[in-house]
Amino acid sequence: MPRHVDELTIPDLTERRALVTGASDGIGLVIARRLAAAGAEVVLPVRNRGKGDAAVERIRAQHPGARVRLEDLDLSSLSSVRGLGERLRSGGEPIHLLVGNAGVMTPPERQTTDDGFELQFGTNHLGHFALVGELLPLLRAGRGRFVAQTSIAARRGAIRWDDLQSERDYDGMRAYVASKVAYGAFGLELDRRSRSAGWGISSAVSHPGVAPTSLLAARPEVGRSRDTVQVRLIRWLSARGLLVGTPESAAEPALLAATDPALGGGFVGPRGPGGVGGPASVQQPWAPVADPGTATRLWDVSEELTGVRVS
Repeated sequence: MPRHVDELTIPDLTERRALVTGASDGIGLVIARRLAAAGAEVVLPVRNRGKGDAAVERIRAQHPGARVRLEDLDLSSLSSVRGLGERLRSGGEPIHLLVGNAGVMTPPERQTTDDGFELQFGTNHLGHFALVGELLPLLRAGRGRFVAQTSIAARRGAIRWDDLQSERDYDGMRAYVASKVAYGAFGLELDRRSRSAGWGISSAVSHPGVAPTSLLAARPEVGRSRDTVQVRLIRWLSARGLLVGTPESAAEPALLAATDPALGGGFVGPRGPGGVGGPASVQQPWAPVADPGTATRLWDVSEELTGVRVS
């Protein structure tokens, strides 16, 4: 029988294994908690072990029988991604759900990953691209589903092919949007390639709308010493139930994309005004992420940059 968790009906996931990036707080923590509540074994790969331990405690406090554990992962380091892939592949356990929710947003100044990529493109897209490549054998073994969590900002964005790493002209929001266009395009292309090659996995794309999370909050590690005006406004609106969502409601598109057996590859977001809040629903993907030509070019560039083949 399905288990009803919060508002979205999630099927019983007792025999399923899920991995959720960015699950130490915010929307990712809600996603992980609700998958665990539905019976899944949930792996939380985290950069900060202290935050990860706190997240596990919060999940188990609400669901004492939850099967949840931590792994180390820094998506801004291909070496870290490779290490996680090697550890999980050595265990040989199939992965049934992989929700790529982690991200970094709008550092005031251009920063780079350990591998020299612009931080947002390198973390939000290339890190997840490499992670899927590392875990593809386990996803195939589990006939798994991947969910790429993009952003509402990507609906009118573009990839700047002439300055992919924002080396000549850095604008934090523009670089963020490009990284989320790339990530969404990858999520849809992964599903097309799986269907064509018979990999046995499905891939969907979700976006959470707008909700109060840590993305725009004070984050000294990305050079932001105080909360932005935007996140203060979002918190005010969210607390009053006006227009935008909450972390709980904003988690539902990714949860629907991850667990709806009828979905396959699709695009899911809130259906409220402007797509910034409201119940999750299947929608038409935005033009910037839906172009197969862009996705094909991006795939080749991503394999070249990361040295990881996703096939």
